[in-house]
Amino acid sequence: MSDLLARLDAFAERGVLSDLDVRFARFIAGVAQDTSPEIVLAAALVSRQVDRGHVCADLAELAGRVVLPADDDDPESGLPVIAPSLAKWRMTLEASSVVGENRPLVVDGAGRLYLERYWRHERSLAKALVERAAVEPPVDEARLRADLARLFADDRERPSWQQVAAATAVLRGLCVVSGGPGTGKTSTVVRVLALLAGQSERVLRIGLVAPTGKAAARLQESIRAARASLPVDDAIRARIPDATSTIHRLLGARRDSTALRYGPERPLALDVLVVDEASMIDLALMARLVAALPADARLLLLGDRDQLASVEAGAVLGDVCGSAPGFSPAFRARVENIVGTPLPAGAGVASPLADSVVLLTKSHRFGRDSGIGRLAAAVNRGEANDATALLADAALPDVERAEGDETTLVQAALAGYGAHHDRVRSGATAAEIFEGFRAFRVLCAHRHGPRGAEGVNKRLAATFGEGEDWYAGRPVLITQNDYALRLFNGDVGIALPDAQGRLAVCFEGDEGRVRRIPPIRLPPHETTYATTIHKSQGSEFGRVLIVLPPDDSRLLTRELLYTAITRAREAVTVWGDELVFGAAVERRLVRSSGLRDALWGRETV
Repeated sequence: MSDLLARLDAFAERGVLSDLDVRFARFIAGVAQDTSPEIVLAAALVSRQVDRGHVCADLAELAGRVVLPADDDDPESGLPVIAPSLAKWRMTLEASSVVGENRPLVVDGAGRLYLERYWRHERSLAKALVERAAVEPPVDEARLRADLARLFADDRERPSWQQVAAATAVLRGLCVVSGGPGTGKTSTVVRVLALLAGQSERVLRIGLVAPTGKAAARLQESIRAARASLPVDDAIRARIPDATSTIHRLLGARRDSTALRYGPERPLALDVLVVDEASMIDLALMARLVAALPADARLLLLGDRDQLASVEAGAVLGDVCGSAPGFSPAFRARVENIVGTPLPAGAGVASPLADSVVLLTKSHRFGRDSGIGRLAAAVNRGEANDATALLADAALPDVERAEGDETTLVQAALAGYGAHHDRVRSGATAAEIFEGFRAFRVLCAHRHGPRGAEGVNKRLAATFGEGEDWYAGRPVLITQNDYALRLFNGDVGIALPDAQGRLAVCFEGDEGRVRRIPPIRLPPHETTYATTIHKSQGSEFGRVLIVLPPDDSRLLTRELLYTAITRAREAVTVWGDELVFGAAVERRLVRSSGLRDALWGRETV
């Protein structure tokens, strides 16, 4: 066993590597019959990178650098591990029996090292998106022009980017619409479905999906509300569906298998697929979803490219949007003719996706003077000084920064949820209690630790529950789908008594109905006064208390803060040290992948 291979356990004990990283490195070294540092490091680091959300390990960025640091508390345990030079590293890998197509590892032409399955997912997704972006379905442009004018008659924005997005979704086989909260993504989609219904002589087969059950339910609610007020006749309205699904359910996933019912050999029976909250979708799932879609079906991706990327590997929506340089001259002229408004010239980037991406920038939720809107924009731009100043500006009552020890933090959270438990004690209806519970939420950057979601939940539950596991007002978050009960990962329920005082967990159902489920029947769940920012994606609350750890962390990024801030409608309190907050604003979430290069070219990376 080589010296490096023998040292891997020590790095795992310190948390520098995971046990899986070590096992994979040993497996690869054994298969390759090569324990050289180039092979061992490559396997351990690509495993670690995937675990951290990267699709690959960028050898050029790692070469010649310290990749496994020494133990500062025990200098005698060994020197830090420095990666080989790029030339030597690539030469060794490319000559190895474990590197290449249909082998465990792949090195691409740019020096990116992949686990083979991720390389295959990335390549297949890029090819599918490029092909779909080139599709121009037959369109009655005169009908489209008239329908757009009617559907967007109340939109005074010029140019109306919602209208441009709707036109693009009809004109192209692929349309990607990115925008922050309140920019009108869902209302645009409903209009797109009305436009497509008007273009087709038959009823279109339309799929509406989101990555989680909670997001799918929210999409359904939004579509129902927007559909009711559309200025269309009943025949068109009847063609707009509202049945939504999770992506896994649409693809026919089973709990006991990784196989999916639908895929390239058995495509989905759809003419149109709308995918909401696309920023939450990882590379593998997006690749399998697009591969299951018929070649002539339209694909519409919705999301916020500035939000956190998926928990699993990849930052697909960000890569697909690229730098969004604007339309090509020919397509811009075509859209201008249809919407009747001049559009700004594009940056001239030659990409197959240039005519498929539209950014919505005007927020209808946050006004020009909104502290939340200004804070979110400053964080998104990485302007730490401006963001910190906004939190300290007394003229902006909707944003502030606070700090203190864990006891003070819990007191602030208890005060935030006081109104919720007052409603429960007063016998308010379930609908009133759910509405009140959405008025406040604690969002934690970390899951573990006294300032993590688990720690805060434990302290709050001990106070409100007075030592009982189940008590009136206890909020729970479902963490595993249960299709029999129609409960999905991300659903929130609240324990409430019936007329006889028996507790059941209530969940909001369709059209204001409430479903009561005995606690013993619930799928895996957890108390949810506090949740991680990751799990809050797509949600909306009145006020949010954002809890940062006491010390800086690589997990703290501007995308994390932006996601948390934009969950609030009315007020934001950032609980944490000013320096920790500033460092997070300056740190970008960068994930290594080759998807953006494949779609946009290196000049936009």
